[in-house]
Amino acid sequence: MLLDRPFFVLATQNPIEQEGTYPLPEAQLDRFMMQLNVGYPTTKEEEQIVAATTGDAEVEITPMLTAEQLSELQHLVRRLPAPPTVVSYAVRLARSTRPSAEEATPLVKKYVSWGAGPRASQYLILGAKARAAMAGRAMPDLEDVNAMAIPVLSHRVVLNFQAEAEGMSAERLVTVPNRP
Repeated sequence: MLLDRPFFVLATQNPIEQEGTYPLPEAQLDRFMMQLNVGYPTTKEEEQIVAATTGDAEVEITPMLTAEQLSELQHLVRRLPAPPTVVSYAVRLARSTRPSAEEATPLVKKYVSWGAGPRASQYLILGAKARAAMAGRAMPDLEDVNAMAIPVLSHRVVLNFQAEAEGMSAERLVTVPNRP
């Protein structure tokens, strides 16, 4: 059975509700473009959440886009040109997470067992293009790629035992000031 387009998957993971669930293997995590970590809301935000969700009011959901409009936006993002310097930078950034690559930093060589593959480079560029489009710019720049580094790379980096023992995080390893 074919699913209607556009089709995409959003998944959630609550670190304290793991019973009956299992972490995905790295090969499956790699299929997700980004990992976004959502922390606790502020006191005011939590009060708004509680007030809005504990009453008896019927909420009407108003769609913001049709499926066709979303597809058009996805195609628009792909049509934005990425300058060769931006593509080269995204590739170097992804490669720098691989401990055996010449682009790897000393911290990556020390703490990483497995780095991001080519799909990460693709997602860095697609994310950078989408960010540029949302800002009304015709092409992405290095800042757009840097903004995608943690959400695109952190769940693709497999840390070694030493990293875990010393409290090193993947997010810290892919923070842009430490990158090429």
